[in-house]
Amino acid sequence: MTRAGDTGDGPAFAGGDGPEATARQIADAVDVLSALWWAAAQEASMPLSPHQLRGLRLVEAAPGLNLTALAQGMDIGLPTASRLCDRLEAAGLVERALHPHRRREVRLSLTRHGRRVLTEVASHRAEALAATLATMQAAERTALVRGMSAFLRARRHGSGYDDGFGTRER
Repeated sequence: MTRAGDTGDGPAFAGGDGPEATARQIADAVDVLSALWWAAAQEASMPLSPHQLRGLRLVEAAPGLNLTALAQGMDIGLPTASRLCDRLEAAGLVERALHPHRRREVRLSLTRHGRRVLTEVASHRAEALAATLATMQAAERTALVRGMSAFLRARRHGSGYDDGFGTRER
């Protein structure tokens, strides 16, 4: 998105400091960060779709997660979650096991290969982010960390939104 005062090399952050203007600025930055994240994830030995990556991260965050919980965490239907698990299992990234006490329930867990791929994706993402952060002044990085910390605190104490990674706000 181009704004007044944009030099053409990225989003311009002008137009006020109210919550709406700040939200627009952050949305622009998140778009850029998402593209950086996606490109870095594609450098892994096994490129994954954003959907597959999110599913793997949810299984990583809650080993033994069942299919219903995965579907709820991703806000998708059970058939879609089942097909996702089929693909992840076929790729050797997750395994399904019957629940020891509930025969009809299947528990999901990452395989060693799944953990390795997630570690690789995280490494590529961190490298890409570090390369961008290295171009910033130390004071700018400090301000960014301070701002992100304040955002996370406000998020934790504010909305009741569940991001699917175990950080439901209460």
